[in-house]
Amino acid sequence: MPSAATAAFLPPELYRSEAVAALERVHYASRFWHPVAAAAELPAGHVRAVELQGLPVLLCHGSDGVVRAFRNRCPHRAVAFREPAEGTVACRRLVCPYHGWTYDLGGTLLAAAREAEFIEPFDREAWPLEALACQVRASLLWVALGADPIPLDEQLDLPLQEAAVALARPLASLAFHRQTLACNWKIAHDNTLDDYHVAIAHPTTLHRMQGPVRHYSHRFGTWANVLATPWQEGDAEFLTFGLPPWNHLLLWPDGRLALIQFLPKDLDSCTMQVWLLGPQERLGEGQSLMAEMVQFLAEDRALVESAERGYGEGFRTGPPHRLEARILHQQAIYAALLEPWYASGRMPR
Repeated sequence: MPSAATAAFLPPELYRSEAVAALERVHYASRFWHPVAAAAELPAGHVRAVELQGLPVLLCHGSDGVVRAFRNRCPHRAVAFREPAEGTVACRRLVCPYHGWTYDLGGTLLAAAREAEFIEPFDREAWPLEALACQVRASLLWVALGADPIPLDEQLDLPLQEAAVALARPLASLAFHRQTLACNWKIAHDNTLDDYHVAIAHPTTLHRMQGPVRHYSHRFGTWANVLATPWQEGDAEFLTFGLPPWNHLLLWPDGRLALIQFLPKDLDSCTMQVWLLGPQERLGEGQSLMAEMVQFLAEDRALVESAERGYGEGFRTGPPHRLEARILHQQAIYAALLEPWYASGRMPR
């Protein structure tokens, strides 16, 4: 982390540049794993289509118990096997709706229509589905965009160190929320790492959950950081982890887990997605528990959208507060991964 003498926020120009956004996609987002669905939402023998940063992804849970991810495009003429709007679908075979090429859930081509009539000799083994790296952690399905991502257990270094037992428990999907925010993803990510504003901006919502500022405790891993606050009575803690590239993992001592992410759309908007997971017996509480979260997230929405307008007016950020140390930690990771292009003059200074 930067020292107190040199600590400074990223310059606002990095939030307003198309060139920077393009570099983020290639050299930042591609280094990490991304949660794309709750594991409980994909039982064996089912498939689910999702989109990740413009990439169509097909999640397949085979009868062998393995969850796999593939590019959701038939290798023949690029048509999707399923559409995201369909949700989770029971499926034994993947059949392309264009020419009928048929695959098993392991990505192997089983048959192609009128196979003997291809102009050149046809080899089924030459046409598997394009596999993407996929793992299950913390009851979520994670997919890597790049060919050489940071290992997922390293990306989740601090959560696995601080809460390994809690993260190993299989959790049910209690609720899901998605909405568009009119701000750059970095503004939304910074805000959720900002522990300086909670008591002021969320006096009746998040502040009551996290308690007095004097009890805040910060801990830092290589990739993740955490705000720990006492939970009601006893020694338990409510943990709020910041994770690259744009994720936040919340763990309650009562068994709940939430994952908040801010997916880039364009320079001045992002998509916020929130998964709320918990013990099976709390399924009936899912919507009311999510409503509590949406209340403080709505308060944050007003703040980040206001900040977006300010950043677009040539604003220069002020000095960091000690309660903004988690922002500096994540921004240092961002800067380090993009430093080669920054140093070469390909990023604005």
